Amino acid sequence: QVQLVESGGGLVQPGNSLRLSCAASGRTFSNYAVAWFRQAPGKERVFVAGISGRGGSTNYADSVNGRFTVSRDNARNTVSLQMNSLKPEDSAVYFCAAGGIFGRTTSNLYNYWGQGTQVTVSS
Repeated sequence: QVQLVESGGGLVQPGNSLRLSCAASGRTFSNYAVAWFRQAPGKERVFVAGISGRGGSTNYADSVNGRFTVSRDNARNTVSLQMNSLKPEDSAVYFCAAGGIFGRTTSNLYNYWGQGTQVTVSS
């Protein structure tokens, strides 16, 4: 079992930045790829960014590529999502998820989920 807890969400103005964190506990964290997903009201949960177990590989949705950066610190069992140049369309509940294989962008392929943190981008 892996337990995940997200933090760092909030209200920000367009163009500003926000950093989300995902703290993990439980089994060996470096064994798991981690991904960030987001879900806006009335919409499906979609992939945002992913990182491999040791952090050597990352991938991003086209909508955030170049603005968001995912990183991890396995010594501290944390994964972060740095979000820059935020837009109103980035508003959503953001979830971190852990699974066995890096590169998967489908939510049902991830075994463990956090409770989510709300990000609102508005002036």
